[in-house]
Amino acid sequence: MRRRVVVTGIGLVTPVGIGVEEVWENVVKGKSGAGPITRFDAKDLPVRIAAEVKDFKPERFIEPKLVEEMDRFIQFAVAGSLIAIERAGLKGKTDSERVGVIIGVGLGGLPSIEDQFKIFNEKGYRRVSPYFIPMAIPNLAAGWVSILTGAKGVNLCISTACSAGLHAVGEAYRYIREGIIDVAICGGTESAITPLAVAGFSSMKALSRRNDEPEKASRPFEKNRDGFVMGEGAGILVLEEYENAKKRGAEIFAEVIGYGANGDAHHITSPSPEGKGAEECMRLAIRDARISTDEIQYINAHGTSTKLNDLYETIAIKKLFKDHAKKLFVSSTKSVTGHTLGAAGGMEAAFTALSLKTGIIPPTINYEEPDPQCDLNYVPNEAIELKDLRYAICNSFGFGGTNACVVMKKI
Repeated sequence: MRRRVVVTGIGLVTPVGIGVEEVWENVVKGKSGAGPITRFDAKDLPVRIAAEVKDFKPERFIEPKLVEEMDRFIQFAVAGSLIAIERAGLKGKTDSERVGVIIGVGLGGLPSIEDQFKIFNEKGYRRVSPYFIPMAIPNLAAGWVSILTGAKGVNLCISTACSAGLHAVGEAYRYIREGIIDVAICGGTESAITPLAVAGFSSMKALSRRNDEPEKASRPFEKNRDGFVMGEGAGILVLEEYENAKKRGAEIFAEVIGYGANGDAHHITSPSPEGKGAEECMRLAIRDARISTDEIQYINAHGTSTKLNDLYETIAIKKLFKDHAKKLFVSSTKSVTGHTLGAAGGMEAAFTALSLKTGIIPPTINYEEPDPQCDLNYVPNEAIELKDLRYAICNSFGFGGTNACVVMKKI
């Protein structure tokens, strides 16, 4: 028998705020988190904008002596997890052997790698930090969260590029559903706004070059989109077995009812033609949820603001949902947060749960000129209140053709 799984905690560290209420308010209002890069001097790069997390003070969440042992992506994961755990009211109320940690990461400790390599070249190996390796490897996000919270259940790092955060949520759902654990701290984290990463994505021509209008640069599904805006942060959820949550009187944001994961088997960076992989991934998730496509009302899209992704995601939605596609609300919150890579799926799963909780569908901002090939309802520029919102899905697609889709239900 499948156990029911619900979202009881959310923790967000984003370019538009830290916490839950502040972030959600800014997402709903369509307040862009993009701006000029401040983390380093980007004047010689073709892209000089990003969506950075502002005013993040790790000491608010982590003992100062431990901060220097963690790369920024780990700090984000710890902060998001502690916020989510507090919001869930879980501390001291569950068996630690039955609590797992599954956190997705795309690039890991790239800032530490770049910094320590510079030190190595300039000052020699003796000056390389003894914390360098634990700062750099992706699984230390989950590792540190486990250490600091006492969660002794399954401890995993999912590293599937831009699908990592949502894969982590989906896998956590499966572990709880099958009775392996009762609670999971899950989601995604990333902090890769570095000279090398910006240069690399720029060379691929994946980033928007609207350097003079950073707040207008991320424009998913819009005709004049020219690439994504790199973001950073963490989106962490507490998933919990329903009876456990009900017994302790926990606040429930939404119920997770389905998960799909597959591969395009097509190309290292481009999605499969006509969105075949994305279409099948959504089909798998909806089938797993045991509902029909006509019951879905909202899709929190992957929607990166790149030409092919937005086009093929649109085609995939139209092929799967057929006539019902015209009735769907489809929005990309990356228009507000930028593309936070491995953190994106965690953030967007949280936004999907908040949509179901509040009955508000966040907008796709910067939608000025429709693309004739992208002809769905992308909730342009203004949020929509939908009081009868009951079923929603969240999509994430990553390099290498790795896809994830999670279905949620209002409860």
